[in-house]
Amino acid sequence: MTAENVPVPAVPVSLRKAGTPVPAQSAGTVLPAHAATRTRRVVRGLRAVLGHEYTRTAARTAARHALYVGGGGRVLARRAWESRTTARHERFVRAAEAAGNAELAAEWADRAHQFRAARHARRMDLLTAPQRIARGAAVTTASTAGALLGLGAVLAVADGDPGLILTPAVAAIDAVRLLVAAVALVWDVGVVLAPWALLAALWAVGARSQAAPAWALPRAQRDDGAPITPSVVVTAVRDLGIATLRKAVTDMGDAGAAMLSPIVTAGCGIEVDVSLPSGVSTEEVMNRRRKLAENLGRHEHEVHVTKAQAARTVHIWAADSGALDEPVPASPLVTDATLTADYKNGRAPWGLDLRGDLAAVSLYQKHLLITGLSNQGKTASLRALALWLALDRTVEFRIGDLKGIGDWRMFEGLATQLIEGPTDAHVIAVTEMAEGVAREMERRLQAAAGTSFPPLVLIVDEAQVAYGSGAVGGDKRPYGGAKATSRYFRAVKAIHDQGRAVNVTVWEGTQDPTNENLPKRSREGNHIRAALVLGTEAQAKMALGETPVDAGAAPHKLRQGFDKGQLVAVGDGIPLPAGQPSMNIRTHFIDDDEAEAIAERAKEMRNGTSEKSPAECVNVLDPLADVAAVLGNDERARTQEILHRLTEHDDSYRGWTFADLSAALTPFGAGPYKSNGVQTISRARVLEALAEREEDAA
Repeated sequence: MTAENVPVPAVPVSLRKAGTPVPAQSAGTVLPAHAATRTRRVVRGLRAVLGHEYTRTAARTAARHALYVGGGGRVLARRAWESRTTARHERFVRAAEAAGNAELAAEWADRAHQFRAARHARRMDLLTAPQRIARGAAVTTASTAGALLGLGAVLAVADGDPGLILTPAVAAIDAVRLLVAAVALVWDVGVVLAPWALLAALWAVGARSQAAPAWALPRAQRDDGAPITPSVVVTAVRDLGIATLRKAVTDMGDAGAAMLSPIVTAGCGIEVDVSLPSGVSTEEVMNRRRKLAENLGRHEHEVHVTKAQAARTVHIWAADSGALDEPVPASPLVTDATLTADYKNGRAPWGLDLRGDLAAVSLYQKHLLITGLSNQGKTASLRALALWLALDRTVEFRIGDLKGIGDWRMFEGLATQLIEGPTDAHVIAVTEMAEGVAREMERRLQAAAGTSFPPLVLIVDEAQVAYGSGAVGGDKRPYGGAKATSRYFRAVKAIHDQGRAVNVTVWEGTQDPTNENLPKRSREGNHIRAALVLGTEAQAKMALGETPVDAGAAPHKLRQGFDKGQLVAVGDGIPLPAGQPSMNIRTHFIDDDEAEAIAERAKEMRNGTSEKSPAECVNVLDPLADVAAVLGNDERARTQEILHRLTEHDDSYRGWTFADLSAALTPFGAGPYKSNGVQTISRARVLEALAEREEDAA
């Protein structure tokens, strides 16, 4: 190692002699620790000051107001240019051509021609203007001089003094001199103030036009959730990444707002129709829903895009930021203990639509299908409709719950049949129940013309268990499956085909729709089809049909876990807005305790009063003896069958319900009881009650 490369040891300050020179530091030597610390503190301080919100706000404010001046200049320059040229006319012509409106384009082209003709006439007039100005100045000067001299002559004659002839002319000259002096006095001040006045005017124009970039705007105007204006919508549509659309909107310029219908308030958001230019399809815009939502400053679930009634037009509904995350209020079934149902004329309060309005559904003679992924609120949505309908005492329910965890247990005593469980044995029982409903439908169809029948609703929850069951009967016919030989499928299909004509309907709830667990012929037989969160667009088309999904219905766009209880509904009975293919409904959630309370109200209503109460009927009828007569030699019969036989035996029983019959027989100890899940009346009990009554009478 050479002497040059030997490092120089640092000499402690305390060991150096006074006056001893300090060795020079090499280029790579770092600063002393206290100097580096001071530098870091200064840097941190500057960074803290520059990064502080107050500093950024002040910088944005200064930049914004400075940019307002430049923006105001651009606005005024553009206005001046457009006032002197046909630029505005040409822009509207391009916009009309892009929108495919040839008539409007021709009208603006004609206006441009008229403007050019008028401008040419003005320019030709300018060529002769100097001559006309000179001639006018000479005439004006001569006239003024003559008038002043004439006035002086009048004064001279009146006073007898010839010197007064020039007095008016001298006074006029003095007035001009004073005016020039005043202008000279004000000129210097005007020269100083004029630039500032010009800057103020430019700033005012720029501020009024918001001629500053978004980063320089106040935070309230930069945050998501800002009001949606026509310019915001046009810009959002332009920036969707569709080249043809972007070019057309750019060519339109300010005329792009002509694409929009008026933006109107719609519940907790706004809605607007956008007419697309030629060459842009509605599907292209609908497929970019997420990008459109982000361009509007919203989340994807807060913007819904569907096809409008007009051709090549999309309907956009955008919620206020955060409005759809607010909880849905309690159901009217819970808050109003006096609420009743009317199967024929009433509407079930199912929830709120996206606008925040009540979504009420007509269930009159409607087959119903609700589907969705597991644990997204399917059973609760289906049960809410059944609880409302239970408040109509004329409606009979037969329910099969193939989950079997008690979701429908509150209908014990309300439903004529209630089967709960997921096994093949339960599938067999549900299938036989569905076949019984189909037979009842056939019996009603064979009745005399004009005969009215009480509503009968078959509800099967978790229907995919029935369709997927491999149980086979003794006759080798499968209970489940999607084929035409499936007993369950055949029963449901028969009810779909003819049930509504005699007030027999079927409601199904199913998970994860596929062709195997929800056959095409079965799902397409429903009048109302609703879907909660689904995994794919293919499943959405199975659940709702291809046409609504192609038009914008999108249950597969719902957020799993976040949009629980929200469903997309289509079909007859759904109060769809005009021109819309579907409705998003945020359903009311009714928990088990609330459902129990509603069911108890329904039971009290059915067992309490009716148009013809059992107590009143006993005075004119003898239900006990009549039941014994219609039973004949049968040891037992289903309650519903007894009601049909009673109607045929005596027309006075028409309109009686299960509750009426139970109220008439129970005091005698012959009331209905459940046998294999079916409400049944025993002949032995009825005869025993008759014997006891005769003994008491004796």
